[in-house]
Amino acid sequence: MTIYVYSVIAADHPARLDHLTGVGAEPSPLRLVRTDRLCAVVSDVEQEIRAKRRDLTAHQDVQESLMADGTVLPLQFGYTAADDQAVGEVLREREAAYLDSLERLEGCAEYHVKASQDEEALLREILGESEHARLLNERIRAGDTDPRLPLQLGEVVAAEVRDRQESLAAGLVQALLPYARQHAVRAPADGDLLNVSLLVPDDEKGAFINAEGGLARQVDHVTFRFTGPLPPYSFV
Repeated sequence: MTIYVYSVIAADHPARLDHLTGVGAEPSPLRLVRTDRLCAVVSDVEQEIRAKRRDLTAHQDVQESLMADGTVLPLQFGYTAADDQAVGEVLREREAAYLDSLERLEGCAEYHVKASQDEEALLREILGESEHARLLNERIRAGDTDPRLPLQLGEVVAAEVRDRQESLAAGLVQALLPYARQHAVRAPADGDLLNVSLLVPDDEKGAFINAEGGLARQVDHVTFRFTGPLPPYSFV
């Protein structure tokens, strides 16, 4: 029997588990592996757990329910251990680090901010403001058949896009940092220019949400996607 580990909490956390459903085709009841100052929230699993929607949802529901009652160190989906003894050994070995993390995360939640930019609007902006790009584009449109021109224009535009988006992303992060205790910037994907996670204290939540809304109204041709509050996966 393998032990699936959801999260680590302090020993005095309420840990209301009765209403929660664990992972697996036939979920076992959630329970606690205790040490003097810490607990791990676990359940028994009889087979390898794969990232199916039902199990991902169950894993997330456990984190959010625990988070509603206190501070939680959420583990990413898929962590398992051989048995309760192995879990207890890790809790004791890493007790100081886990307690420090619980203190650091107390009263906080994670928020994700992603942003993408209208490509056509950005291209128009570059052609209007970059003299080099504008001249190359005008030569092409005027019928200049130099085969190097499209490549040169593409290189100029790509460099402008990179520089402008990096500058914009840095400015957006700076605008949000006053409301966050920590932040983690990740490489954007799927056409985004920004992908940042922020650890926001509960007493800054209102101001943070207002700042998010202000950015969405103030920055032209940029679409924001805000997600949260979430368990603080990025800061464990």
